[in-house]
This record gives sequence, structure tokens and C-alpha cells, in this order.
Amino acid sequence: MAEKLQKLVVVTPARLTFSDEVRMVVVRGVEGELGILPDHAPLITRLVTDVVRIQKDGSWRVMAVSNGFLEVKNNQVTILADAAELAEEIDLERARRAKERAEERLKARPPDLDVVRAEAALRRALARLKAVELAQRYRGAR
Repeated sequence: MAEKLQKLVVVTPARLTFSDEVRMVVVRGVEGELGILPDHAPLITRLVTDVVRIQKDGSWRVMAVSNGFLEVKNNQVTILADAAELAEEIDLERARRAKERAEERLKARPPDLDVVRAEAALRRALARLKAVELAQRYRGAR
């Protein structure tokens, strides 16, 4: 018997990042981690900057997502995010440099520092690094 699937669509202001039939979606909402399987009850929640894990055909893909919203309705999961990148699209060295820059700015606290923006930049860089690390771990588990 074929596994039951649901549609996952991830959209940012810049592009359609992902669209496919998947088995499971795992996200981090403002109240914690959510696992979404087919036939899930309707739901809308705000997402935090973190990774989204996507399962299809027994394997996992990983995506870094910056803020946004998730809607589940009629076997479709829609993520509207400020930014989203599949792990394989992430430039690891660029993400490491972004993390270091954000940490340095937060540590130095120059007078013109926008702390909220600097902390958001750090969270984005950490999510991108986590996405790459998880994707590598999943590939190694095969």
C-alpha cells in the first residue's frame, strides 16, 4: 500500500522555495515543535526561525526558515516565510561568517547597534548552519 502524502508548499517574498507531495513535515512553532502528517486537523501558527524537516519516501530533507506562518488545511501544508533555503542551497562558509559577524556585533555592542536586527541575524545564521548539519547527518544515516 502506498504511503499517504500531503502537499507541502513553502513560499517567500522572493520565490516558491519548495512544492511537493511529502509524508511528514516537522516545524518549530512559537509554542514548540509540531509534526504534521496527512489528515492533520486544520491549523494556523506562527513559526520561529529554525529548521523544517521534510520526510518523503523514507528519507529526509532539511530547510532553514526565517520566521513566518504555517497553515494546515485539506492535506496541504503551506509555509509563508521571510526567507527559506534548502540545506543543499546554503553556502556553509557564508553562513559561518554571518554567525561570526552577528556574534561580534552583539559582543561589541556599538552605540548604533540595532540589537533586535543583530539577534535576528544570529538566529538566521544558526538555523542555516543547523540545516546543513542535519542534512549531512541524514545523508550519513543512509
